[in-house]
Amino acid sequence: MTKYTIDKATLVDWLGDGLELAVLDIRPTEDVGYASPLIATNLPVERLETEVDRFVPRRVVRTVLVDGGGGAAEAAAARLAQAGWTDIHFLKGGIPAWIEGGTETLPTFDIPGVPFVTKVRDERGTPVVSAVELKAWRDQGQDVVVLDTRTLAEYEKAHVPGAVAVPGAELLLRFKDLVPSTETKVVVSCAGLPRAILGAQTLIDAGVANAVSYLDDGTRGWTDAGFELETGRTASYGEATEEARRFARERGESLSVKDDLTFIDRQTAERWNADPARTTYLLDVRTPEEFVSSHLPGSISSEGGQLLGVSYRTIAVRGARVVLVDDLLGSRARIVAHWLARRGFEIAILLHDFQAQERAAA
Repeated sequence: MTKYTIDKATLVDWLGDGLELAVLDIRPTEDVGYASPLIATNLPVERLETEVDRFVPRRVVRTVLVDGGGGAAEAAAARLAQAGWTDIHFLKGGIPAWIEGGTETLPTFDIPGVPFVTKVRDERGTPVVSAVELKAWRDQGQDVVVLDTRTLAEYEKAHVPGAVAVPGAELLLRFKDLVPSTETKVVVSCAGLPRAILGAQTLIDAGVANAVSYLDDGTRGWTDAGFELETGRTASYGEATEEARRFARERGESLSVKDDLTFIDRQTAERWNADPARTTYLLDVRTPEEFVSSHLPGSISSEGGQLLGVSYRTIAVRGARVVLVDDLLGSRARIVAHWLARRGFEIAILLHDFQAQERAAA
């Protein structure tokens, strides 16, 4: 089985050669935590053989398994080789070998979220408000709304009191219904920094008329200031009105004016997806509920707000083409493309009439 072995130096080289590469951290999720030191996809070994095809669609892709140093990756690589994986490898020594001597100078599979968004913040001068300032605005009776850009599940666990749940990719589509007045101050929150900064800067880049800022350190900053959080799904978005959809279309086009977006049709997406020489992901960035209601064959539900913050949890092949699937309005795909393209992803957008598809299936 040693023929599958690569060392740390080899993986460093592979991370920089520009060719397609999948890196899977197969340790238990509780051991990996928020992110692997490699910022790679976590697919625990007990789920590896049943789910790997979803994350790495082509079995010829150069794939590296990384474990905790106990030998699980070596055994798993042998099993995948027997199942038809032709370019399968494991990192000798696993994560302990990778982090030995420090990780500061090492490359990562994906760009870490915090350094990326703090660079965005510093370059754009994204306005910020502290928890103490936000509390004072509310105590003074100022017109202010807090939009929480995390998933609905995260929001339910705990959020700033009075915040409205609006996952990041939904911001433009739901904005006008939740913030009808241009005089309302808008504060974007998450658990820490990344999704709040990108959410606030998305609204600013889209040209909304409101004063927009992000909550410094999100819910953590709120509790650090001595304030209590609220639990439950206390306030969330509803079905978008026609006015909200018009607003999302206009602001979405403003957001994308300098983005040089590529739009493709369904036939092109299917041809790309069948290409034996290149990996393509069809990622549906609508809500999970919309995906369940109707979706394109071969597509994967990948809620846009999460894709912005933790793309490595879905996109396991570096150098792959990424097709963002959305409804005909396309505001969510535009938001995701606006940021993922800046992180080096090759992005295309496919807009589909899901309403017509649902009517035809009825």
